[in-house]
Amino acid sequence: MLMVGLTGGIGAGKSAVSARLAERGAVIVDADRLAREVVEPGTDGLAEIAATFGSGVLTPEGTLDRPALGAKVFGDEEARRRLERIIHPRVRARTAELAAAAPRDAIVVNDVPLLVETGLAPSYHLVIVVTAKRELRIARLVRDRGMSAAEAAARIGAQADDATRQAAADVLLPNEDDLAALHARVDALWRDRLVGFEQNVRLRRAARKSPEPRVVPPDPAWSPSADRLLARIRHHLGPVDVHHIGSTAVPGLPAKDIIDLMLSVRTLPEADALAERLGAAGFPRRSGEWADNARGLPGETWPKRMHGSADPGRPVILHVRVAGSPGWRFALLMRDHLRAVPAARDAYAAAKAELALRFADRAGYAEAKQPWFDEEARAADDWALATGWQPPSL
Repeated sequence: MLMVGLTGGIGAGKSAVSARLAERGAVIVDADRLAREVVEPGTDGLAEIAATFGSGVLTPEGTLDRPALGAKVFGDEEARRRLERIIHPRVRARTAELAAAAPRDAIVVNDVPLLVETGLAPSYHLVIVVTAKRELRIARLVRDRGMSAAEAAARIGAQADDATRQAAADVLLPNEDDLAALHARVDALWRDRLVGFEQNVRLRRAARKSPEPRVVPPDPAWSPSADRLLARIRHHLGPVDVHHIGSTAVPGLPAKDIIDLMLSVRTLPEADALAERLGAAGFPRRSGEWADNARGLPGETWPKRMHGSADPGRPVILHVRVAGSPGWRFALLMRDHLRAVPAARDAYAAAKAELALRFADRAGYAEAKQPWFDEEARAADDWALATGWQPPSL
């Protein structure tokens, strides 16, 4: 199944997106509803809240007195964290139960207001953030929830700021038009990305390649996109050594819109043992035999494993290489050399532009770059010797 995280600042319209996704067929897990469920009368969650904050947070009927509890935790960071330690684990456990009960081919959307604040983003295959301008959100809260403008502003200020929330987003859904426009955006996302993503994750296959990608100007979104992918891999595999490499890892360098990542392993059997977990995380293994150019070092080829992305909206190549192998070292050295030496970066950009005009097909373009790579390997080695550069240890 596909696990999607949905969030947005208060007043942005997250609930409208959730409702539309449910109409499309998504299984919705509402964290707010679960947060109420785990503290209903008779639950151990409510008992722990009463033991922690006192019986004054209960009504005469034995239910949670939310205003009384709010008064105790408002403005008290430690009290708020104690409350979160009671509620959040129970909500996560209940979320896992509901996801496990969903059909195997489900698109499960976890509607979480504080998804970013609680650090949950890497646990999903995709994170959707609903956005709207602050002034519009305040107006909605005044109109729809009866808040004063000051109260609405305070509620917005208590959450993560827009930049932090958007940095966690794989998809930004603007909601500043009418409901029909929002529904159209949600429907397009469902049709063009989520349905295929779910199928690819379930079948452990990479998304179908788009038409021949072309070299495009540097995109500031590449680095945060790679950061999210790296965090997702670490969430599923643990504290592994994984890096953003390739042209999109070099600021200011034109590149094809494909994020290259590299996972370090000690042996290829270790790589094979990780394949299923990577597939479940949305990075299925690509079939075939893959190897790196030794670039003058002993051995004609150095085998590796290759994984792609199940996400139709985010092309990724994940190279799984043995740490210390020539391909592993060259990927890190070339990245760091081009980052540190603008002249080398600009020479590569010029070579890309010239070769892209001469070779329309992927294979011809890649083959034509090999002499440049050989020259870059020599230049980067000289730079490494002069600067004392060393690759990170596994």
